Amino acid sequence: MNVSDVLAVVAASWGVAMAVSPVLQIRRMLQTRSAEDVSLGYFGILLPGFALWIAYGLSRGDLALVVPNSVALVVTLTTVGIALRLRREAAADVERLAGSDA
Repeated sequence: MNVSDVLAVVAASWGVAMAVSPVLQIRRMLQTRSAEDVSLGYFGILLPGFALWIAYGLSRGDLALVVPNSVALVVTLTTVGIALRLRREAAADVERLAGSDA
């Protein structure tokens, strides 16, 4: 195994660790039952980037690009899905409270 291969494995492994880091955000959202502080715009910029890196990695046959970006794509989609669900629930709660005040 040459230096480039070792770097690919180390970088891909660290990439997977980075890809799962939004799980901490998911955990926080579920604990607080709020997604108010989550920037959906930020994730909206990341998602196409992950898809592009996956496509590029597939075109090169480079698993060191495909694997971490695929993990990141799935985790980010999950984060966005949970944030959207929590925001819908919060909006419904506000609407329900506003209706009961009338």
